Amino acid sequence: MEELVQQVMQKTGISEQQAQGAVNTVVDYLKARLPGPVASQLDAALAGGASTGPAQGMLGGLGGMLDKQ
Repeated sequence: MEELVQQVMQKTGISEQQAQGAVNTVVDYLKARLPGPVASQLDAALAGGASTGPAQGMLGGLGGMLDKQ
């Protein structure tokens, strides 16, 4: 998740504490709305354990959204 926090910091210019809060908010939002197995994959992807699957694709999409700024 640290990589995502760093990307948010770089793309937005906000502090690490603010970026961490933003990332936590988005992750909590997604996990509350995703089916259990996909939410688990999201946790694994953020921990660096998943390289494929729906959660990784979603994270790639989120990174792409940041690049469009």
